[in-house]
Amino acid sequence: MAKALIGHLNSDLRDPRLAVENARLRNRVAELESLVLRLSEENDKLMSARAAEILTADQEMQPA
Repeated sequence: MAKALIGHLNSDLRDPRLAVENARLRNRVAELESLVLRLSEENDKLMSARAAEILTADQEMQPA
């Protein structure tokens, strides 16, 4: 039972290489999350601009 509990605990303190690797991975995940957010916002802007273009073109093509 003790081995299971020790294996379940955060092992960063026992191996400094794991702590460094975990910090690097956390930073990379944060970078990727911010990239996804930025691209999502850019995509939303492009989609609304395209929707506006389609609506404008549709109104121009309607018969008088």
